[in-house]
This record gives sequence, C-alpha cells and structure tokens, in this order.
Amino acid sequence: MNRFAALRAGAPRIFPTVLAVFAVIIVGGCSPAQSQGGPGGPPPVSVAPAVERTLQTSEDFSARIEALETVELRSRVAGTLERVHFREGQRVAKGALLFTIDSRPFAADLERAEAQVAAARTQADLAEAERVRAEKLLPLKAVSQQEMDQLRAAERNAGSTLRAAQAALTTAQLNLGYSRITAPVAGRISSANVTPGNLVGVGDPVLSTVVASDKVYVWFDASEASYLRLRAAIRAGAAAPTVAVGLADEQGHPHKGTVDFVDNRLNPATGSIRVRAVLDNKDGHFTPGLSARVRLASGEAAPATLVPDRAIGTDQTRKVVMVVGANNIVTPREVKLGALADGMRVVTGLKAGELIIVDGLQRAFPGAPVTPTVLKVDDKGMPIVPPPQPPGGEKK
Repeated sequence: MNRFAALRAGAPRIFPTVLAVFAVIIVGGCSPAQSQGGPGGPPPVSVAPAVERTLQTSEDFSARIEALETVELRSRVAGTLERVHFREGQRVAKGALLFTIDSRPFAADLERAEAQVAAARTQADLAEAERVRAEKLLPLKAVSQQEMDQLRAAERNAGSTLRAAQAALTTAQLNLGYSRITAPVAGRISSANVTPGNLVGVGDPVLSTVVASDKVYVWFDASEASYLRLRAAIRAGAAAPTVAVGLADEQGHPHKGTVDFVDNRLNPATGSIRVRAVLDNKDGHFTPGLSARVRLASGEAAPATLVPDRAIGTDQTRKVVMVVGANNIVTPREVKLGALADGMRVVTGLKAGELIIVDGLQRAFPGAPVTPTVLKVDDKGMPIVPPPQPPGGEKK
C-alpha cells in the first residue's frame, strides 16, 4: 500500500477528531452571558418608573389662522387715481388716508348742487309768501278758492323741488368724500394694485387689502366627543373654554386663546364641528393664513399614569411597553395611549411605580432576564440620563 492509500485509509479517523476540536472551541468561546448580549450576566437596560400626575386631559387639532376683519379697498366713484399715501405692507390706523382720486369733477358737481339748492329754496320761499297773502285775502273774496288751491299746490311743489336739490347736494358731498379712500379698519395693508395716473371705476379694480391684526381667529374642526364636552361645560356655566396654540416652528403650545364661537351643526361626513378661538396679536406674531396646532382642554383635571413616550413600542396593531417585574424578568404589557404632555404619554394598563424599559429595548426579550439600572426622573417624570463615564471607569 503506497502513502496515498494510507492517507485515504486514515481519513475517516482524522476528520471526526478535527470537527470535535472545532466544536469545543466554538462552544467554549460563546459563554451564556455573551449569548444574552452582555458580559457576565443578563443584558443591561435602563428603566424608569411609571408616574402618576394630575393632568387636564386634552385633544390636539390642526387649525388655520384667519384675520378678524379683511377689507378689500375699492373705489366708490370713477376717476383718475392721483396719489398713494402709504408704504406697502405697513400698519395703518383706522381712518388713515390711503388713496386720493382726482376730486375736481366732484367739487364742480358739489358747487352745482349747492346752486340748485339755493334756487329751489328761493322758489319755496316765494311760494310760501304767495300762499300766506292769498289766505289773508280769501275771507274778503279777493281771491277765488281755485286760486287758493293752486297757490297751495305750488308751495308743495316748491318744497319737493327743494328736497330733491338737497338730496343731490348730499350725493355730491358724498362723492367728493369718496375721492379720498381711507382705512376702514386698523391693521396691515397689502400692496397697491393700481398706480397713480390710472383710471379706476366704481368697485373695480381692488386697490389694496387691509387685514385687522390686533387679534386673530383660529379655526379648527373639533371631534363630536369634544363638542359634547364643550357644550356640557358651557351649559354648566363654566368660563369660556381656553385653547393652547403653537405654530409649525414652535415647540409645544405657547400661546393661549379663548373659544368664542361653535358652529350650529356637525358635518355628518366627518363627524366634526367648526370651532373658533380668538388670540391676541398686538405684537404681530400671527399672520393670517398660517397653519397651527391647537390643544383643547377636554375635561376636569384628574390623576393619570404616564410613561416616557419613547418607551412605547408597536406590536402589529397593539401599543406595548416592556415591564421589568419579579426576578428582573421582562414582560410585555399592552397599553392604551392618551394625550402627550411634556414628552410623557398618558397610558392605561399600567400602575404607577412599575418599572418600564426606556433604553436598551433591543436587548430585552419577553420572558428573559435583564440587568436593570433605575434612572432618576425629573418633576415631570422624564428619565434623567446620567453623563457618560470617562474611559477606564474613572470619575471626574
């Protein structure tokens, strides 16, 4: 037998031995602690207790900001635009002069109307005097009854002519005043759509727009449940409901407003109702047309259980948290979510004081043990993450 045959004959005995050695090495290299994700024991996680706080429950809605008053400036007389008296985009006071239309034709009409009034008054005075003289002569049979009736009719006609002339005078005065277009409300004015020298007609085009800006409306669609609670509070004589408002670039809801209007019917397609709140805007912080977030208080303050929002996970259609119980065993717990307050989520299905995993969720498995580190919490219940330790475990 040559050496190649010997090697082939010894192969069945050599390979099992080598495989056994590799198996020992692999098994010895993976300790139980390492298989759990941490050296020397179950994997480490950070836990925090569920806390109980007294909160006023609320609901959040999307909203739109609108001006209390929006006025389109249009001319009430036809003429040539002479001058624009404002800087585009500036704030204007009520009654401030904005546009001037050539007033000379209207001034001439006013003079004509004044002359017609004077002539009509003269005729009325003459008719009255003739009627008075005739009444003195009537007992003496110096005038006939027919002449007397004609004089009285002439006096009445002269009075009607005078009143018509006075009405024409009032119209001429109004038209002259309409040649000066003033701000009907205080607010911020838009750009001028017509420049001096152009002819403007009655009502067309829109010269500019003024929006009242001291206060703004916040419109949102409240749910049917919120409406019923709101109605019950109003009927009970409670103060006007308040809302908290935040813009897209703001954290939370820093602005406070008051509900001043609730629509008279629900939208059956959406099951919601239009609600309006008023916000103070003296500093010009809100611009009509902006979107906003509205938080509407929906009941009396009551105790609630809260956990950090980041501790809540999803299991298909359920919301769950990982509870560390007896013997540090992890147990998933289904919870129902409520409002979000300061990074803490209101939940039902937990008790205050139960330890919830907030960090290290990827190392925790249901039914498996963990090594928990209980974090301190602030006054709102949010866990306080300790600062990282320097290399080598030395404390500074």
